[in-house]
Amino acid sequence: MKDNKINKLVKIALVAAVYAVLTIAIAPISYGAVQFRLSEVMTLLAFIDPLYIPGLVLGCAIANLYSTVGVVDVVVGTFATFLSVYMISKSKKLFIATLWPTLFNGFIIGGELYFVLKLPFWLSSAQVALGEFVVVTVIGYPLFRWLLSNKHIVSVLKIRETKAVHES
Repeated sequence: MKDNKINKLVKIALVAAVYAVLTIAIAPISYGAVQFRLSEVMTLLAFIDPLYIPGLVLGCAIANLYSTVGVVDVVVGTFATFLSVYMISKSKKLFIATLWPTLFNGFIIGGELYFVLKLPFWLSSAQVALGEFVVVTVIGYPLFRWLLSNKHIVSVLKIRETKAVHES
């Protein structure tokens, strides 16, 4: 029982760390109006198991500490990620799940850039949405379809133990 809690905590912490490091490592393209956060593909982990939500949100908050927008992005950007991963976890279809980050980040981050940096709202929203769509839907959808087709990978990625995992 204790090992299971440690396993969950380690997976959540690893996701937070990988998300933050991957975002910060490509910082010139992770922040601002034209974003291409490769780490956003990880938001689809919430489709596999909602227990990834805290790690994804924490990773985003840590990464947003380095944002060009400043501390506002820690609050606003992290909130957008929370909404995205929450809705991903509630989605029944993977393709629909991939669209939530495009929607939420497009409008919320577009609004943030408009209010903080005085960038054009619709242009900023479209640019952020396009980056999210490319990373999460164009790259993430086929990647996660492949991951979901492999029962062994899914059992490793699952945090919460299910009956199907015990039987395999």
